[in-house]
Amino acid sequence: MKPLKEKISVTLDSDLVGELKDMAEADDRSLSQYINLILRKYVKAQKDEQ
Repeated sequence: MKPLKEKISVTLDSDLVGELKDMAEADDRSLSQYINLILRKYVKAQKDEQ
């Protein structure tokens, strides 16, 4: 079974959104999928440092 998803609303700088969109497109992912991926990597890296 797929994990449950939760919708949230965040405000990001427009230049960052543009860069993230470009990176997501280059990785053939939606912006939402890409943000989820990089946040997971970041959280894992933070946990690994502890």
